[in-house]
Amino acid sequence: MKIGHLFQPNNPLFWLMLMVNALSGVLLWWWQHWPLSLAGAWLVGSMLVCNALLGAWLVWRLAASDRDASPAKP
Repeated sequence: MKIGHLFQPNNPLFWLMLMVNALSGVLLWWWQHWPLSLAGAWLVGSMLVCNALLGAWLVWRLAASDRDASPAKP
């Protein structure tokens, strides 16, 4: 497992990881700056936890993958 394997612009998982991390940042900003009802807080909070888990899984997959085996575009 190597940290250098995270940067794989030819791999769609790399772009998905970036989008999930950006969405987590937007959701966290929304949670902190807008008043939410209890149901809204639960909804945004559960989305934050799911995004964090998905982001961690994507980072693990990219770091554990072999760079040479990543899918390349024709």
